Formats: sequence, C-alpha cells, structure tokens
Amino acid sequence: MATITIALAGNPNAGKTTLFNTLTGSRQHVGNYPGVTVEKKEGGYTFPSGEHASIIDLPGTYSLTAYSVEEVVARDYLVQEKPDVVINITDASNLERNLYLSTQFLELGVPMVIALNMIDVAQDRGISLDAQKLAELLKVPVIPIIARSGKGTAELMGAALALAKENKPWDPLYISYGEDVDLALQTMAQRITATSFMTENYAPRWLALKYLEGDSQIREKGRAHNPAVDAELQEIVERVSAHLHKTMETYPEAIIADHRYGYIKSVLRQEVITHTFDIDRLHASDRIDKVLTNRFLGPLIMLGVLLGLYKFTFTFSELPVAWLETFFGWAGDNLSSLLPDGHLKSMLISGVIDGMGGVLGFVPLIMFMFFGIAILEDSGYLARVAFMMDRVFRIFGLHGSSVMAYIVSGGIAGGCAVPGVMAARTLRSPRERLATLLTVSFMNCGAKLPVLALLTATFFSNNQAQLMFLLTLLAWGVALTAAKILRLTVLRGDSTPFVMELPPYRFPTFQGLFIHTWERTWQYIKKAGTTILTISILIWAMMTFPGLPASEEENFARQRQEVESLSAQTPEEALQREEKLAAIDSDRAGSGLRHSLAGRLGTAMESVSWLPGFDWRTNIALVGGFAAKEVIVATLGTAYSLGETDPENTASLSETLAKDTHWNPLVAMALIVFVMFYAPCFVTVVCISRESGSWKWGLFSICFNTGFAFLLATLVYQGGRALGFAG
Repeated sequence: MATITIALAGNPNAGKTTLFNTLTGSRQHVGNYPGVTVEKKEGGYTFPSGEHASIIDLPGTYSLTAYSVEEVVARDYLVQEKPDVVINITDASNLERNLYLSTQFLELGVPMVIALNMIDVAQDRGISLDAQKLAELLKVPVIPIIARSGKGTAELMGAALALAKENKPWDPLYISYGEDVDLALQTMAQRITATSFMTENYAPRWLALKYLEGDSQIREKGRAHNPAVDAELQEIVERVSAHLHKTMETYPEAIIADHRYGYIKSVLRQEVITHTFDIDRLHASDRIDKVLTNRFLGPLIMLGVLLGLYKFTFTFSELPVAWLETFFGWAGDNLSSLLPDGHLKSMLISGVIDGMGGVLGFVPLIMFMFFGIAILEDSGYLARVAFMMDRVFRIFGLHGSSVMAYIVSGGIAGGCAVPGVMAARTLRSPRERLATLLTVSFMNCGAKLPVLALLTATFFSNNQAQLMFLLTLLAWGVALTAAKILRLTVLRGDSTPFVMELPPYRFPTFQGLFIHTWERTWQYIKKAGTTILTISILIWAMMTFPGLPASEEENFARQRQEVESLSAQTPEEALQREEKLAAIDSDRAGSGLRHSLAGRLGTAMESVSWLPGFDWRTNIALVGGFAAKEVIVATLGTAYSLGETDPENTASLSETLAKDTHWNPLVAMALIVFVMFYAPCFVTVVCISRESGSWKWGLFSICFNTGFAFLLATLVYQGGRALGFAG
C-alpha cells in the first residue's frame, strides 16, 4: 500500500501537537504553507504491519469558518489536498465544545477518527465517557487516548489505517437548522449543483452553509468564480437574514451554531457522558489557579518564575559557554599557525572564527532558555500569564490576545519577533493588531540575547541574572508605553473584549521538551550558519577593503624598519623593541580598519552617535544588526580582531571589551538599551509589511523604533554622565 496521508486537527490546547510529537518523534520537519506564513509541520509514522504514513499537523482551530488565516489554512488543506484520514483530537474533559469542530468535519464529509485525548483528566474530574456509544451515534471510530504518555495511540493509528484502507467516498452529514434555513439551503444547493458552482472542491450544501455563515473567503472565491451565481446566492442569504431578524431577532450564523450545539447535546445525552461525583467540585487545575492567578499573589509568583528562569539559564549555561569560547580560541590559534599571512587567513580567523564564534558560543545559553520556556509552555502556565496580563494590557489599549504575541516574541527572553508578528493576526480589531505587531519587536528575542548576555557578563557579571530580569521588565514597559502612544495617535480606537481558554495543567513530557528545545535551538544554529556567516564575511570585506593608502603603508613599513634596525644589547632593550613593533602593528591595523568602507561609515556616524556614547566600531556592528541582531556580536568580534594589539592574541571578545579604554558599564548599558529597541531585523520588517498589508508600516517600524531607541540610549548615557557614572 502506498503512503497514506493523515491530518491531525483539533482545537487549540486539545493536545494535537503532543500527539504529533508522540507519533513522529524526530522524524518531522517544519516549513510554511504556500503563500502564507503559517507554520506547516509534517512527520512520518510506520505501522507495525510495515505501512507508512505522512502525518500533517494542521493549525489549531475552533471552527472551519474563515475567521483567521489558521482556519483558512486548515480548511483549504482538507478540501484541496483531501487527506486519506483526519484524526480529530478532542479534549475529553470539554467534549461538548470540542465536538463543535467535529460536527463541521462530519458536515464536510471527511473520513474521520475521533481521538478522545486526556481521558485521565476527564476521569479525575468525575467524567465517564462511553467511546463505543459515541462511535455508534456519530458513525465514526472513537478511540480514548492519553497523548502525553502514548496510551491508546497504537489503537488510534490502527483505526486510522483501517479507515484509510476502506477508501470510502466523502459522505457529508446533514443537520436540520429549522424550516427557514433548511429551505434556503435546499434552494441554494440546487442552484449550486445546476451551475456547477465550485463543486469541483466543495459539496453544494456545505458551500451554501458557508454563504449563510458569512464566510468571507468563500464569498470572495464565489465572486471570482461566477459573479452572477454569487449574486443570486447573496440575494437568498440577505432575504433569509432579513426574515430571521424580523421574526426571531437573530441571524443565520447564530441559528446554525445553536442547532449544531443542539445536535451535539442530543448525542451526549444518550448516556455517552456520566458523572461519577459532584461536577461542581473544584478540579485540580482550578485549585491551582486560585493561587497562581490570584489578583495579588499571581503577579508576584509570575515575577518569581521569570527570575527563576534566568537563574536557571545562566547558572547551567555558564560552563558550556566557557568551553565553547575556549574551543573557538583554540581553533583560531591553530588555524593562525597553519595559514600564511594574507586575506584568506584574515577572513577565516577574523570573519569566520571570531565572528561566528561570538554567536555560536551562546548556543548553550539559548538552549537552556528555550528548555525553560518549553516547560512553562507545555505545563499550561504561559496561558495563565496571558490571562493575568490582560488586565494590564487593556490599560494600554491592547487586547489580552496580544500577550501571547509578546511572549512568543521574547517577552520571556529567547523568542522571535517573526512568529510574534504572525501571532498578532488572531486579533480581530485592525488597530489592536497593528499596535501589537509594531511593538512586539521591543521584546528581548533570541537574536538580542547574545548581545545582552555578552555585555551583562562583561560589565555586570555579579548581577547578571538579576539585570536580565530587569531588562525583561524594561522591554515590557517600553513596549506597552509605545503601544499606548500609538493607540492615542495614529491607531486611535476602542479596545475589544478578551476571551481565552485556560488549558488544564499538565506535567511536560521529556520527549516534548526535547523536541521543542531542539527545534528552536536548531533554527538559531541554522541562522548562524547561513545568514550570519554570510553577513559576517560581507562585513569582514567591508572592514578590510580598500585598505590603507600606499603612502601610509610605506610610512608604517619605514617605522618598522627603523625599529628593527635598532640594536638590542640587553633583554630590556629587546623587550622595548618588541613592544614598539607591536604598537606599530596595532596602529597600522587600526588605521587600516578606519580607512575601510565600514570604518569610514562608522566614523561618519560618530557625528551623531557620540550622544549615546557609541564609537565607530560599535556603529559598524549596529549597521550590521539591521540585517540580524546576532550579527552585532559577530561584527564586534571581527572589528576588534582586525584591530587588536597582538594578532596572535585570541582572547574572548568579553575580555577585549573589558580592557578597552572606551568601554565602561555606562556605555554598555546605553548600548543594551539601544539594541533592545532599535529597528527590527530585516525579516521581521518584511513580516510586518506582509501582515499589515503595506510597506509603509514596515518602514514606520524602522524609523519609529530607531528614533525611540536613540532617544532612550542618549538619556541613559548623558544622564549617567551627569550623575557621575561614566568612570
């Protein structure tokens, strides 16, 4: 039998991704669906009988009506790709709500197996489910599972394989929606069938349902396919809508939702669900939430958890980071001794090893940070953070759903602004969505983390974890302030209400933690090995060419000859001669760097950058940071490698900065503030432009963020100097 295709679908927080990880393990890869930025996960599964399956993890969705891009992607995949089987993962402890999506799958007619996940949680809550009875009533296989532990997954996949082998045609379920709606559906379906209106992809009655529900994407496709038929269908919708509003003060979409829930209740009341004890008692998650989401204790616990995350990260990553620094130093020493002097040696040591080493040296820190975040995410605590922060966000004109976009972007340091920008699409209000996606880049993403870690370790090593904790709070404060400014000026408008489901607390599985940690860490390593390597070599070239003018080269060569010709009668005189030669080489390297293309650009920028205390080397690094923030560390490593006193000295960048007379804690703090808040990386700018529908918002984010960051950094540096901190 050929490879079968199985799509995993379900509500958010139903355990869909956990099941995907359990089934596929390491045999999975991540990409994007064509034409959109929604993540596509695909993995492989081998049955005991030897057959192979391709598992597709569809985006989590509550409905098949196109309210968000995720819902459109999930529905389009089902309709256009027609997988052999859909496994619908449901939360057994919230079955009525979860079966709403299942009902829509039945109406679409897809071959489906229902997985009753978290059956253990349902039992703990006194809920007993008769899976066999539910299967008989819905006429689809129903398998109880615990995705976290893998219990029942073999039976689930066996049922999916058996259903795929039957190869039945799609058989839509017909639900009655009352006389008025049913009559309209019948009329519309007949017209759709007679004109073959999009029937190559959609069942006529299901298509009519989407028109009555006001599905914007289907209506748009209908107008493009046949404007005349579309107009006829719209006229029927308007007529039945007006009649329902006049007689019942309601609309077709509300009637349809009510009847679907009525169908679900009629199924569940046939002894599918029984309660073994008082259903009003507090469940375990509810009891925990009475403490963790308490109005007063909750925020304090949240801050404690955040500080603990940083303590954990910096404590456990300190030793492996030191090992990697030693390794790259050793690699530079050995390569330097093997290669002859010249541009190739300079590029490999200064452009690749010193540049890339500064970025890859922080892989252990990034990995431990992602591991800690995965624990908070998989346990269900991050959803509580969003719930608690909604009260604060409303003050700043944002929506509670913005919290998750901020968290994904690095609200707990280590995220990425790109998925954060994409997460903002769940907001229905255009103004709240714009305010969110324009400010998520203020969070401390994983790209900024190496810069912050380098500067805090160099100049604030005694309080590194505490300072990173304070910088996280600063990022939130500045982002919310910027959002408030935007909501009071260019994005004025009322806030919309916040509704969110809190998933039950769960113990994360080691497999899930490992997969989530490795996926994010590997993305960071791949970025370092491609984008950052390319930019590092490009910046090395800009720092090397066109080089010193011939007259200056001759001048330095003459100075060396003069010193080398001096006789050294004593060891002291020989040492003095070596020191003079080293000083000449240092001056030559520094002068060459200043005469390079990058040096000239950085020097020209000093006419403004003196205000926040940045010198020309720092300016070069910040220009590179427009492409990717990790490049800042790589560029500083290259700049100081090309201009260091002793070319054979491969001390770490941290030691080099600590010894440099220009650098001090005040300069470091001003740079930290600027890096945290200046222009988003290029990929994020592209994403902002795509999500907002206009490049003007991408350009606005560059100008607004950079101006805001420059002002804050200048206030830090000049204010610190005025208070006497520039020692």
